[in-house]
Amino acid sequence: MKSLYRRLENISYKQWLICGIIVCCFTASIIFVHTNHTLYERPIAQVTSTEVVDAMEMTDSSGNEDELYTQHITAAVKNGEHKGETIELINEFSLSGGYDQEYQVGNEVFVYIDEVAEGTASLTGVIQDVKRDKYIMYVAWLFIFTLLIIGKKQGFFAMVSLAINALLLSYALDIYITTLNISLLAICAFSVLLFTAISLLLVNGFNQKTYAAVVATLLGTFSAVLITFFVMWITGERGLRYEEMQFLTRPPQMVFMAGVFIGSLGAVMDVAITMSASIFSLYEKDQTISNKALKASGLDIGKDIMGTMTNILFFAYISGSIPSLILYLKNGLPLGYTLSMNLSLELARALSGGIGIVLTIPLGIYASLYFVNKQRAKL
Repeated sequence: MKSLYRRLENISYKQWLICGIIVCCFTASIIFVHTNHTLYERPIAQVTSTEVVDAMEMTDSSGNEDELYTQHITAAVKNGEHKGETIELINEFSLSGGYDQEYQVGNEVFVYIDEVAEGTASLTGVIQDVKRDKYIMYVAWLFIFTLLIIGKKQGFFAMVSLAINALLLSYALDIYITTLNISLLAICAFSVLLFTAISLLLVNGFNQKTYAAVVATLLGTFSAVLITFFVMWITGERGLRYEEMQFLTRPPQMVFMAGVFIGSLGAVMDVAITMSASIFSLYEKDQTISNKALKASGLDIGKDIMGTMTNILFFAYISGSIPSLILYLKNGLPLGYTLSMNLSLELARALSGGIGIVLTIPLGIYASLYFVNKQRAKL
């Protein structure tokens, strides 16, 4: 108890102020998402009672069995001209939950309200969507608290850089959509420069270690994209299935390359800062260490992280295709066709990112050695 009291005494006024601001922001945001119904144009209703009134077993042409339920829902309208009134809704949901869901008491949903006939006791309507902003807010704050508790000051700057990068990416895509005759790759290339500078400089500060990581990140990312573009050119893009992009009105090849550009950046940046931080840490502990020893140590570190980073990239890309793989296989489609349709682009992105990771290891080593030697020259 005394040790806890001493720790509290050691907390400065500035730290108490920052904690107070964070708590106030958390409280205000939670209250806001629970009371912001009037800001929505579409009617929102909160479920007050549910009852399953019918159940039916189903079997499709591929032999897949499922159960279909009919749910009667009573809800209270939270906004609009019918605020405070009761609405009766019918919801059909399946046991598999592929395209639907069962609603529970307390859920908030967007509804379409039928025209009110004279003499009717209550409103009727159709459920259109679920109001999810409060759940997103909970997850966002869990992420923020975890980042701040573990990362402290650097965690705060990482959060700020993430927010800035998200806004920049949104703005860049908006420019591409609204501007004719502009290259998506050019926008992505410029965005990569900004993302790298903001993420590394803001989190790690302006120092030789960060400069080495910035150089290695840019060289690794652009090298991976150029190699991917070259391979696609010499192979005529055989094996790449763009069917999942058929809804686009822009060239799918450029959209795919933009995904490679942005996707490779994250993994390459991680490897670059790891190599740079490791080499500079060795140098700071022993400033007489030779370049040969630093290079050997850097290669050992690179070999250790190479496998895990490429696997992380592979799993990150493939995980998004699992629902589609299950859907295709459950409907009796051949394994080869299923993998080709769903994984060709994901595997290509993972391989491109893997190339970037492998290239960034030597690039990170030599960039770090260059800045280490510059620092040595000042001594």
